[in-house]
Amino acid sequence: MLGIIIQLVISWALLYWLESKNLNALGLLPTKQRLIQFVSGFLISSLMCVVYFQIQTTVTSTEWRLNPTYGLMEGLGSTWYMVKSVLFEELIFRGILLFILIKRIGVQKSCLISAVSFGIYHWFSYGIIGSPIQMIFVFLLTGTWGFMFAHAFAKTGSLYLPIALHLGWNLVQLVVFSQGGFGDQLLISSGGVEAKGLVSLGVFSIQWLGVPLILFFYLKHLGNKLKVPVENNKR
Repeated sequence: MLGIIIQLVISWALLYWLESKNLNALGLLPTKQRLIQFVSGFLISSLMCVVYFQIQTTVTSTEWRLNPTYGLMEGLGSTWYMVKSVLFEELIFRGILLFILIKRIGVQKSCLISAVSFGIYHWFSYGIIGSPIQMIFVFLLTGTWGFMFAHAFAKTGSLYLPIALHLGWNLVQLVVFSQGGFGDQLLISSGGVEAKGLVSLGVFSIQWLGVPLILFFYLKHLGNKLKVPVENNKR
């Protein structure tokens, strides 16, 4: 939590120094519109993650069972860790640096830089440097999602939607389905066969493009309801 506080202090200092703005330039103050976007983003991402795992389970014939040793405190601890992790990453990749980039070089280039940085960052966080195939797939996945998060920030002028999209998927994937570095969480898998070939690519494509495509139509639906997008937030 200390790291997030430090991030916020640095963000405030840079915003004040470079843009003569405060932290609300990142859309941190809660409003009705932002809260709706948060709930919508969380539902889009978390429900799509459930769909993804349901398809993966069907294709691989995996079985799931409740973890008998998993309790409320374990769930709260994992959830709190995940919240801190998401906030930390969003403040780095979709916070002050992206805000300033958008002002200097425009939305598309800035979102692309954020996406590439996010993809490369996950090579190190996943510890896959030196494994070319894994690096390609991780870069495609996290880079695309990084562009989605950055685009959501640019279009809404707020971190609420990207945080919700990021948190919804991560919570379901890591805390519910135990697919991460936390060890066994709520559900434990057993059995199953490895998906191969076009089937494997199809399952990956759902994880890769499912939420980004839904978000595209969601933002298109919002249209003019969006207020103060970053590119229009002039000094």
